[in-house]
Amino acid sequence: MKDFYLQSKDEVLKEFKASPNGLSSDEAKERLAKYGENALVEGKKKTVFQVFLDQFKDLMVIILIIAALISAFTGDAESTIVIIAVLILNAVLGTVQHVKAEKSLESLKSLSSPSAKVLRDGQKVEIDSKKLVPGDILVLEAGDLVTADGRILDNFSLQVNESSLTGESTNIDKADIDFDQERPLGDRLNMVYSSSLVTYGRANVLVTGTGMGTEIGKIAKLMNDTKEKKTPLQQSLDKFSSKLATAILLICLVVFGLQIWRGQPLMDALLFAVALAVAAIPEALSSIVTIVQAMGTQKMAKQHAIIKNLAAVESLGSVSVIASDKTGTLTQNKMTVQDIYIGGEVLQPNELSLDNQLHRYLLYDVVLNNDSRLQADGKGIGDPTEYALLEMYRQVPGIDMGDDQIALSEDDLRDFLDRQEEVPFDSDRKLMSTKHLIHTVPTIFTKGAVDVLLDRCVSYRIGDEIKPMTTEAKQQILDQNQAFSENGLRVLAFAYKESDEELNLDAENGLIFIGLISEMDPPRPESVAAVAQAKKAGIKTVMITGDHKVTAVAIAKKIGIFAEGDLAVTGLELDAMSDKELDDKIEKISVYARVSPENKIRIVDAWQRKGKIVSMTGDGVNDAPALKKADIGVAMGITGTEVSKDASSMILADDNFATIIKAVANGRTVYENIKNAVMYLLSGNLSAIITVLFASIAGLPVPFMAVQLLFINLVTDSLPALAIGMEPGANDILNRPPRDPKEGILNKQMVTRVAVQGALIAVSVIAAFLIGLKTSSAVACTMAFSTLTFARLFHGFNCRSEHSIFKIGFKNNWYSLAAFVAGSLLLSLILFVPSLHSLFTVTPLAGGQVGMIALLAFLPTVVIQAVKVIREKN
Repeated sequence: MKDFYLQSKDEVLKEFKASPNGLSSDEAKERLAKYGENALVEGKKKTVFQVFLDQFKDLMVIILIIAALISAFTGDAESTIVIIAVLILNAVLGTVQHVKAEKSLESLKSLSSPSAKVLRDGQKVEIDSKKLVPGDILVLEAGDLVTADGRILDNFSLQVNESSLTGESTNIDKADIDFDQERPLGDRLNMVYSSSLVTYGRANVLVTGTGMGTEIGKIAKLMNDTKEKKTPLQQSLDKFSSKLATAILLICLVVFGLQIWRGQPLMDALLFAVALAVAAIPEALSSIVTIVQAMGTQKMAKQHAIIKNLAAVESLGSVSVIASDKTGTLTQNKMTVQDIYIGGEVLQPNELSLDNQLHRYLLYDVVLNNDSRLQADGKGIGDPTEYALLEMYRQVPGIDMGDDQIALSEDDLRDFLDRQEEVPFDSDRKLMSTKHLIHTVPTIFTKGAVDVLLDRCVSYRIGDEIKPMTTEAKQQILDQNQAFSENGLRVLAFAYKESDEELNLDAENGLIFIGLISEMDPPRPESVAAVAQAKKAGIKTVMITGDHKVTAVAIAKKIGIFAEGDLAVTGLELDAMSDKELDDKIEKISVYARVSPENKIRIVDAWQRKGKIVSMTGDGVNDAPALKKADIGVAMGITGTEVSKDASSMILADDNFATIIKAVANGRTVYENIKNAVMYLLSGNLSAIITVLFASIAGLPVPFMAVQLLFINLVTDSLPALAIGMEPGANDILNRPPRDPKEGILNKQMVTRVAVQGALIAVSVIAAFLIGLKTSSAVACTMAFSTLTFARLFHGFNCRSEHSIFKIGFKNNWYSLAAFVAGSLLLSLILFVPSLHSLFTVTPLAGGQVGMIALLAFLPTVVIQAVKVIREKN
């Protein structure tokens, strides 16, 4: 893509063989055939069936499929049906989740305007925006959505809002000027870009890029090229599953070999191996993780954080960097008057008075020399800088009439002092003037850029006195302007003169300076506390914005993002850095200004190279690729574009930055609960593995049937694991540092607990099995199954927390009691309802045997809780 902003109008017209009068219909048809429609192209996507098949590539799933096939060959139809049903259900859920997530490009395409005004055959016509071609002359007017990139040919005070593309909150004054050096996107004043909105003026523009050849097309390409990352938990579970599956295969092969060596028939040996595989594989693991994450999303939704991708929930818990867009995220995306310099002092809007003539003339200038208006609902129409002045006027007390105060609305003032003449704002001269009859005296009011207006002022007013503009007085005003600018404020100067001359460009001289008004897009009130809380939680917040560096740094200081010793860089400075330089400096850079979409992706990528889990927040089209690249993309629900929402993992329904911190706390809690649920599942499965291995080595019958183990893994285990997932978060959850994403879910401490607790349960199950063998192998199998089931139900209380049940109690998680009761009821139905005996391969038990099962099942929990109580006392 050429840099057409560096070419003159004539050079660009020559490049596209175009005329200021537009293309002919025939030329347009030829170019449409050559360049294609003005639409974005989707990247190649997998079909739904391909996505469905991908769900079966996991090694654990393959082992279960093999187990199902072996069960089928051995005549165990129930086990085969249950295993296959579970696998298909998981695959369907995974496919649905994937399909829902792939909507980003569709939203990008929907940004195209349905129509565009162009010059064709020398006439102004309206066409479908898809039919725009390079070389067309696009006619832009206030309210139009720019539907292609283009070089400005004729400019009539054009202002464009490019916030969705550049992140800059204020309107951009466009100009028909030439540049001789590179400039960032937001400073290319002679260009307009697709997806921008014309807010003022008009212009004729030569179309230089359509479809994928536009800046928004580059963003679409970045989104196509950007691959979504797996979350830390997914990576951890993938590694664990791979190791577990390998271990299971080896153990199964050893057991199978032992059985054959002992002279067991081939199918019996296979059946034993299948039982061991089913016992070892935590079939419910992925389901439990998904459900616990889903429950976490429901809680977050109530706190205005909408999670689109379930797997993103736990990533929030390990976020260590939040790269936040400024406009509309940390700030309110609304220009607001801050301080006013008048009469040599700095005042607030409510300190102005219509009774003071100097103040009154400033307010006349503010209201009368203004083309915007405020609707009944307070919504501004026109330039945000101008209607912010009207909002300021509404804060000024009315005229003092003794016992009453009369408040004049801006509309009343405009009716009383109607506009007689005007010179509209022009981006070249940076001024606007209007003429009114004030107390029968013709008066010209002018506002504009400080440096331009001051040069036209010959005097200044203090109170009722008008003094000559001296060098000292001018410097004092400039110093105040500099002080405002250093605080990130945008400053307008105001002046007037009494004159009956015709209002033209020459009349904007010999003015009397009145004062300065500073404006800014203020920080959200909750941003300061949220950033401080993030810092306390070990999370670094950095600001990424399209605004100028001075403005961005000033806002960052107010919010608490930029501290002494931190760095701020622009997009151009970032482009000049090598990856090594960026890696060396990135931990000190707190503000990135005037950035491009490519810059944002590079920033996220650099943090990820440091091993950090990055959350990127934003609301514009320009944020979408980085939102997708980040570990957690966070879009604004109110001000966010559809593109940013669809590219993100989480949407803030209230556009509140503080909601991100609440979501982080919930994410950390979800991870803790998932870890405890995994510990519960693995320790229970280990007990089954130990029991099967003991029986195999001792030459005893198979202690469990495959269908019994599936019942335990998929039904009875699931209920306590879900209850663990409902455990509320600890009070100090945000006082802990972020979890190291490199640390697997199975650290040394957890492996030790799994091994010890699994062994304790296995001892009870083996004891029950051996007691049952004194009667028959069928009774032994039933007792082993029942003891394992009941012991694991009790074990659900052990895995709720590191603390004892006496310390955490039951009141904050009644689900754990409900899970125990429901699981016990299901086991009772299997044991005492004869019609279920054949399905689960159980046999009736005597009363003493049932009592022994209850005692043996409860013993491991007694031991585990006793150890916790002793540890707490010490």
